[in-house]
Amino acid sequence: MSDSSTSMNGPLRRLAVFVMVLFALLLINSSYTIVVRQNDLNAHPQNRRARDDEFSRDRGPILVGQEQVATTEPSQDQYRYQRVYPDAKMYAPITGYYSYDFGRSGLEYSQNSQLSGTDDSQFVRRMLDIVTGEKPAGATVETTINPDLQQAAYQAMGNRKGAVVALDPKTGAVLAMVSTPSYDPNDLASHDRQKATQAWSELNADSGSPLSNRAVREVYPPGSVFKLVTAAAALENGHPVDQPVDAPETLRLPGSQTYLGNQLDCGGTKITIEQAMKVSCNTAFANLGLEVGSDKLRAQAEKFGFGSRPLPELSGVASRFPASPNEAQTALSAIGQYEVAASPLQMAMVTAAIANGGDVYEPYVVSKVRAADLSTISTARPQSRGRAVSPSTAQALQKMMVATAEGGTATPARISGRTVGGKTGTAQTSPERPPYAWFTSYALNDKGDPAIAVTVFVEDADVARDDISGGRLAAPVAKAVMEAAVK
Repeated sequence: MSDSSTSMNGPLRRLAVFVMVLFALLLINSSYTIVVRQNDLNAHPQNRRARDDEFSRDRGPILVGQEQVATTEPSQDQYRYQRVYPDAKMYAPITGYYSYDFGRSGLEYSQNSQLSGTDDSQFVRRMLDIVTGEKPAGATVETTINPDLQQAAYQAMGNRKGAVVALDPKTGAVLAMVSTPSYDPNDLASHDRQKATQAWSELNADSGSPLSNRAVREVYPPGSVFKLVTAAAALENGHPVDQPVDAPETLRLPGSQTYLGNQLDCGGTKITIEQAMKVSCNTAFANLGLEVGSDKLRAQAEKFGFGSRPLPELSGVASRFPASPNEAQTALSAIGQYEVAASPLQMAMVTAAIANGGDVYEPYVVSKVRAADLSTISTARPQSRGRAVSPSTAQALQKMMVATAEGGTATPARISGRTVGGKTGTAQTSPERPPYAWFTSYALNDKGDPAIAVTVFVEDADVARDDISGGRLAAPVAKAVMEAAVK
């Protein structure tokens, strides 16, 4: 071979290698896009082709019991299917909305791949549909919600602004979830995009914030319902249940000129924790908080779930205990003030753990997912987050809550023939607005087992700032839900 041929082959080989590298990079990039980025690209808000394809599918229903609370009906437009929400406002905090321009929320968001039929678990089903020529259909999402309890909670809340959460204390299953005022997701699901845009604008301009899920996605000062956590911390850290606590008429907060008072007569200047719970004595619980200290209070709150994000199916947010409070701030934190903030779901988790003997369960709202052919794709199982308090502490707290319902501030929640434990809460907010009203409770069934834990939050209590409004405003709502559970 001549020198000239050899000199020509060198550049050709380098060019061939360069082209092969380019092809390899192209193949790697294509494979990465298909395997890794496909879901993100399909979900991108500017990918209208993917949106058009998704809206043209027979989206699976969301069930409460046997009732479809989100379903799909044929439509006579380009998308072929219309998302429909019967009993829309009552279930909107759970279903969320499904909108062409404004995306998804609630279960429509978290369960989208299952409902649309694009989840990896439905790959075989999609292949069979292609072979048989069947139209693809999404999976059915079954919820843990009890329709009777949901209706009881929604009706009892009426026009009040707030939220209700009911849990099964033995499993963590969400039995009811209401957030008011609510909204109609049918307006956002409309294929008339101008109408949907107008509805979106009106909902976002509404001073009642109907799109907010107050049950799981908002946190508020919990006020006196947090005293359950403080009592738990004291008992878990060695304070004897019958040892008296100082309960002066007023307590000067350490290092300040501020005095903390009580809303009721505490029944003495030295009282038991049970008596302090019955009358919601601020100074007694502030002294307990100072005795335990902020670190142990925070640790106890975290054992109940503070600091973590529960119920990811509905994008739950974390409740908070302040990081480094001084002594005065610790005293206020012990009565659920200062920077303590909790969701109604979180306080229901606290009450459920007390009712079941001390275990905190992961809340969940999706019980089962079924394919279009009704085969089971997944089934939820109760998951324990761990033990928040010992059985003896839980039993002592139960006794306190029952005493509070039978002869204390929680008497409006009593149910004839059933054991009920409760705790009121009135949380002070800014000086220009009325306090928040809270009530958290549990009820036993006819076998003596914990049947339900309920937390009610009323945002606009519209009462005097020194009124204990949790018992008067929120307790009747909890009672209605508990009665429906143990009737």
